[in-house]
Amino acid sequence: MTWSRARLEISGPLMPFEEGFTKWLGHKGYVPTAVRTHQRRVIHLSQWMQTTGLEITEFGPATVEAFIAAQCVDGRFKDWKAGSWAALLEYLRSIGVPLAAPAGHVVTAADALLRRYAEYEAAERGLAARSIERNVCAVRPFVECRMRDGQGGLEQLTAGEITEFVVEQARQAPRSLAHLVPALRSLLRYLQVAGAIPVGLASAVPTMARWKLAGLPKALPSGQVRALLASCDLETEIGQRDFAILTMLSRLGLRIGEIAALRLEDIDWRRGELTITGKGPRCERLPLPSDVGQAIVSYLVGWRPKTDTRHVFVCARAPYGHMSSTTVTNVVARAARRAGLGVLHAHRLRHSAATAMLGAGASLEEIGQVLRHRTALTTTIYAKVDIGSLRRIARTWPGSQVVA
Repeated sequence: MTWSRARLEISGPLMPFEEGFTKWLGHKGYVPTAVRTHQRRVIHLSQWMQTTGLEITEFGPATVEAFIAAQCVDGRFKDWKAGSWAALLEYLRSIGVPLAAPAGHVVTAADALLRRYAEYEAAERGLAARSIERNVCAVRPFVECRMRDGQGGLEQLTAGEITEFVVEQARQAPRSLAHLVPALRSLLRYLQVAGAIPVGLASAVPTMARWKLAGLPKALPSGQVRALLASCDLETEIGQRDFAILTMLSRLGLRIGEIAALRLEDIDWRRGELTITGKGPRCERLPLPSDVGQAIVSYLVGWRPKTDTRHVFVCARAPYGHMSSTTVTNVVARAARRAGLGVLHAHRLRHSAATAMLGAGASLEEIGQVLRHRTALTTTIYAKVDIGSLRRIARTWPGSQVVA
């Protein structure tokens, strides 16, 4: 990609990186006008750093914030927000330039412990990054409460204090318990293994009342699934991408994280198989139905932006990076609004895929294999929607008449 560039002189600490940054932007798919805007920002920032005596070793997010504050005082570049500099920071990190930590940031004892706990969750339990982040967020209030003012307070931790903390959280934020209870047990196991507490206290975490398989899977009728797919404009790049994503969700029951993580090398076109990276480090193979394969091919061949990323689905705007799980969720939400279905979460399509397989005659064992459930018990919830089979085993209510 080439474009005409107005002659802009640059000086200061960022001068050695300007040319490489410009090429990097073009390679990422930024349009010429966006490239020139980023150039102008870098030139002004570098000149400001030179004027204030800052070296490249001192550059980091705090430098950008100070520059923005200085420009706002002068009344210039009021539209330059901190998020506008994400591309520059990403580029400098990618070429190995160490960025200075934010001014005033102090790593507390609680931060250090939670970082070690996160490493334990990844290495010993094999949890995904999203699950680790959720667990760390859930237990952070507990850790910070115990380690406030630099005092450890873990050696004297008692079962009563743990129960008191959970009960108090139940009063303040009852919905948080679903994540807090298992995360807190995991943390306490880690603390015992690490020697931070002398005895195991994981069993001291109160048990929540939870009834497995108590509800019904909320599947979409086949007509609504067709409406979701029909809402995609196949004459546009976004429409082609969203159609392929929705087809995979509704036909194979994939999770949003599995869609986001799918890479080009995960598709074996000769064998007609997909390699799916599921929860944790698990990788499993699934058959590739013809309609799913056709939707993917249509997107890859005619509509997918040119980018270095190996992920199948990429963002529609530069930089053309891979989609996150949240972005995949938004694809379903937008399609639901277009189809007039209101608020709809992506997991509903997983239930819809299972229910459709059940209606087509698949066994619960086969459905569990496609959905990659770890235990057969998880799949048995779909037996509740198999009305035909339930009718055959249901007993007649005493005193009632059997309806043919």
